Amino acid sequence: MSAELWAQTDDYLERTVAPDAAAFAPIRDAQAAGGLPDIAVSPTQGKFLYLLASIARTERVLEIGTLGGYSTAWLARAVGPEGTVVTLEYSPEHASVARASLDAAGLGERVEIRVGAALDALPFVEGPFGLVFIDADKANNRAYLDWALRLSVPGTVIVVDNVIRRISEEGPDADGTRGALERLGSDPRLDATALQTVGVKGWDGLAIALVR
Repeated sequence: MSAELWAQTDDYLERTVAPDAAAFAPIRDAQAAGGLPDIAVSPTQGKFLYLLASIARTERVLEIGTLGGYSTAWLARAVGPEGTVVTLEYSPEHASVARASLDAAGLGERVEIRVGAALDALPFVEGPFGLVFIDADKANNRAYLDWALRLSVPGTVIVVDNVIRRISEEGPDADGTRGALERLGSDPRLDATALQTVGVKGWDGLAIALVR
């Protein structure tokens, strides 16, 4: 199967089971206009995050890696008007694009963006959270997972994105991702799995865990 067919199928799925993704298309447009890398989750993946947060019935979400705020918007929709998404973004420029987009989408009051290195910010983040989404630099995935556990309670859902693409390679990104996967599978506090995915984002995958 070709990447073109994967992308066509994603487009079909977006139009059929996730048509509400159209409401967040301006966020993707703003990311492109701002020169941000095209690495945000796809529309169907964004809807998946929304559903996970909704199933968890959480009003507090932690996101590590904001980019232009696309996944943030889906999570903010899920927590509702009384909920909060705390999202950590290294780049001030990316955070500025995200803030403008989230405000324009009417979700700004639900989102707290903290700018700076996530590992510097995390000691000052107050938990617990019902869902943690990790989608930042892959070299620090193991450390981010450690913090996710510290800020969780039994029942918290932890999602780690992009866990497949580089696990067969060498280097810090692959080491960080393998370290996180090994922790997910060995820590007795976690019940986890990982899935390979294909689609408009190519071949990749995600890991999901439930805190016991």
